[in-house]
Amino acid sequence: MRSIPLLLAAGLGLIAAGAQAQAQTAAPATSERPETLDGLVACRQIAAAEARLACYDGAVARFDTAQRQGEVVVVDRAQVREARRQLFGFQLPPVTLFDQGERPESLEAIETTLVRAGQAGENRWVFTLADQSVWRQVDSERVTFRNREGEQVRIRRASLGSFLMTIGNSRAVRVRRQ
Repeated sequence: MRSIPLLLAAGLGLIAAGAQAQAQTAAPATSERPETLDGLVACRQIAAAEARLACYDGAVARFDTAQRQGEVVVVDRAQVREARRQLFGFQLPPVTLFDQGERPESLEAIETTLVRAGQAGENRWVFTLADQSVWRQVDSERVTFRNREGEQVRIRRASLGSFLMTIGNSRAVRVRRQ
């Protein structure tokens, strides 16, 4: 699952590169949609049925080719939610790419399970979770928990951009995503 942030970054890079190339070679677009999608939507304006069908066939073929070559990325709302979940805890600038349509829900907490935990200094721990995320304890409070695979973990947003982790019934400790 670690590849999702990398895929997201690569996808954003492709989109940015494509947008920059389009801006340099073409007239300004009338919308924020990719040119291949604009071409598909424009077919609706054709009155003659055969010409409209031919337009759709050509536009869909171009759109399919662009999608296969990675020039256009199509994601559904479930994929957007999963990407947001995978990015939970990282301090990133806002990504408005996914903020189309209805207002995106704010992710306030995640629940997963513990894979392993190891000490990283006196009274500090590093936690590896089932979603392959790694979190480091940043406070020096003593924490008692069952250090075994499969323990329930909940990480929630706290004040000033910090996060609190609870493992099983332990008290919450302040953590940072690695």
